Amino acid sequence: MILKRKIYSRLLSWKNECNGSRAILVEGARRIGKSTIVEEFAKNEYKSYLIVDFANVSNNVINAFEKYKSRLDDLFMVLSLEYNTKLYPRESVIVFDEVQKYPPARELIKYLVKDGRYDYIETGSLISIRENVQNIVIPSEERRLKMYPLDFEEFCAALGEEMIVEYIKRCFSERRPLEDSLHDRALLLFKQYMLVGGMPKSVIAYLSGGRDFQAADVEKRDILNLYRDDILKINTRYRSKVLAIFDQIPGFLSKHEKRVVLSSVAAGSAIDQYSDTFFWLGNSMICNECFLTRDPNVGLALNEERSFIKCYMSDTGLLLSHAFDENSLSDSELYRQIINGRLSINEGMLYENVIAQMLTANGHKLYFYTHYNEEKHRSDIEIDFIISDNNKMKYKIYPIEVKSSKHYTTASLERFKDKFSSRIGECYVLHPKNLKIENGITYLPAYMAICL
Repeated sequence: MILKRKIYSRLLSWKNECNGSRAILVEGARRIGKSTIVEEFAKNEYKSYLIVDFANVSNNVINAFEKYKSRLDDLFMVLSLEYNTKLYPRESVIVFDEVQKYPPARELIKYLVKDGRYDYIETGSLISIRENVQNIVIPSEERRLKMYPLDFEEFCAALGEEMIVEYIKRCFSERRPLEDSLHDRALLLFKQYMLVGGMPKSVIAYLSGGRDFQAADVEKRDILNLYRDDILKINTRYRSKVLAIFDQIPGFLSKHEKRVVLSSVAAGSAIDQYSDTFFWLGNSMICNECFLTRDPNVGLALNEERSFIKCYMSDTGLLLSHAFDENSLSDSELYRQIINGRLSINEGMLYENVIAQMLTANGHKLYFYTHYNEEKHRSDIEIDFIISDNNKMKYKIYPIEVKSSKHYTTASLERFKDKFSSRIGECYVLHPKNLKIENGITYLPAYMAICL
């Protein structure tokens, strides 16, 4: 089963625009479907293709790369014979799959692109990690493209629900609520997405099993085990810290403030001791990092405070399986509570994580804001996410509060609106209810995060 992915059209744009002048590197976490979609693209859009999988490559191929890197005619001849594939100038593509396993191939891209005979697509997991690039020259002839788990639109497409996505977008554009029955339908799709997630094998298992949450859970646990294996292979200097943070992500997100509190990991811990840890988790794309911005203004990154961080899982379905053991999920009670909106303890964690996932898929870097009131000895403003429109002339910020229940207050958002009114484009509350606009705040059903 091949799932429809948006990245296909971006690959097609690269092919048509670059016409061989740039290779493209598709990078992302393990098991998000990079190899599958790249092979599907190569099969459909080229006369021939060959895939060099560096996770399972023969000695003949490695020897050819080492021996013939300055004799490309010989290199292409060996590859063509090894993979029994005829290559056609300007009509064939060569795919370097899992290229981080053999960095010299990535370095060779400069000369392969200059040669101009074929197109080149690279795929990689953990491709940006220091250990994988420290001894090579990163080619400037390479365009990089990040790939994420299925977003909510892609999930709906997999379930045959493309039409409701278009309706959601139209209602957002017109700032009007969905018809009640369609709102209920969209919210049910959103909750399914939150439980299953966007990892392709999990989605396929869910659909193949007749919408079987437990079949999806089996696939997700296999992926989590792969991530743990990846962590155990990294530099021993900070391996244990990465594992500790990874294991405690559900615990951090279940707390009110959602922040990583290092004292709960190890007494006396300081953020600078964990810089490599968060670098690894962020660049592996296993997690979506969210940093505090002290003064939300032009260029949120300029006021970024990296000593305060939230660490969301890149996929909310994985978070669910990471947070609860198999026994907790085996009787379907947890799924039933979430679908029916009756899980009060952990549903906020899942809602906030899925919104982080949806904003990241839309290209936003994540920031949050908090203000400590000295007189009250507590934070009196807490904003879950702040995004910007990146307009160079009329820059505006957009604060977002995430509410998983139907009953809540917006005091924090209202204080933020009063404090930074001149900087704000629009204030959003994402909640389970339908769209409404009231007192200068736009209340959106959570599934409309795709429109932000």
